[in-house]
Amino acid sequence: MGEEELVAKIQAMIDDGGIRTSVARDPVNRPMIHHLCDALGEKNPIHLDPQAAKAAGHPDVVAPTGALQVWNMTVPGEEDAAGPSPVDEAYDTLRYNGFPNVVAVNSEQEYVRYLVPGDLLTAEERVESISARKSTKLGPGHFITTLTTYSDQSGSPVGTMRFRTLWYAADGQESGDE
Repeated sequence: MGEEELVAKIQAMIDDGGIRTSVARDPVNRPMIHHLCDALGEKNPIHLDPQAAKAAGHPDVVAPTGALQVWNMTVPGEEDAAGPSPVDEAYDTLRYNGFPNVVAVNSEQEYVRYLVPGDLLTAEERVESISARKSTKLGPGHFITTLTTYSDQSGSPVGTMRFRTLWYAADGQESGDE
């Protein structure tokens, strides 16, 4: 597949607006909040002490905001019963057309509100953009950005995450049309 065709194919996926949806296996809960705080070294009492959280105006302890995405993480290797999502298809288009390597570039999160025990999150991820071919120190490649919107059990948004990756061909790898 030529370079223009590759970008056009992914752009068509973007234009179609397809999403990958996941519902968290478990609701937000105190034990997991405590584990996350331990892993992150987070000591803020609003995450650990219900009285401190209530004194700060929260109904209960709240989850650390930086852990927004963990509630909807899937088990590596588990296949989606619905088949590949548009996000998977975009990644596969790059992977199987000369750009088999991937590196995370950056992640930007925005928070609408704190998560509290009992929240059950749904994540809807879509491909937001694909770059033209870029020359990087890792090799030629494309930057692809996804946007995930997180909602609670009522359908109210609680946050978003933009995730940018670089799919590239390392030196000596076939990288498609030049």
